[in-house]
Amino acid sequence: MKNFGFAIMLFAFIGLSFTAVETFQVDTANSKVVWKGYKVTGEHAGTINLKSGDLSFTDGALTGGSFIIDMTSLKVTDLQGEYAQKLAGHLTSPDFFGVEKFPTASFKITKAVSRGTAGSYKVIGDLTIKETTKEIKFSVQLSDDNKTANAKITVDRSDFNVKYGSGSFFDGLGDKTIYDEFDLEVTLAVK
Repeated sequence: MKNFGFAIMLFAFIGLSFTAVETFQVDTANSKVVWKGYKVTGEHAGTINLKSGDLSFTDGALTGGSFIIDMTSLKVTDLQGEYAQKLAGHLTSPDFFGVEKFPTASFKITKAVSRGTAGSYKVIGDLTIKETTKEIKFSVQLSDDNKTANAKITVDRSDFNVKYGSGSFFDGLGDKTIYDEFDLEVTLAVK
């Protein structure tokens, strides 16, 4: 009976040792993050760059990843010239993301759950903005070769103490209200 128990442990160990874990670095030059923010009177859009990142796979299934977002790279794309620079300056100021004090944000995958079809996952992870960390959830679609990933993410800025123009913090803003939720459309390329 002792030999049987030992044999089971040995097979379990051998099975674990054949688990293939791969980590791929994000190709930041070929990855893209587009943001869109909303207010009562309209919306604005732009881009922000990834500083670094990686995705981890176990036996071909997404199991983890982490990303550093370069908050200083925030750009406005729906306005031109002086107006784009003015809005970008305001968004990077202490009124919003305070990038001089907080030059990066981060995201770490804590769990990836297959949705049952190839490359489709529900991702759960910790987003950190301005030293505040909150759990967020969103869907990800990977390409067949796991070399690209696409996600649409909605973030509630009020969770990260970004108060300017927020009806969650201030009353009577009327048409000056800026909605708390903003969207990120992420396209990742990995090396």
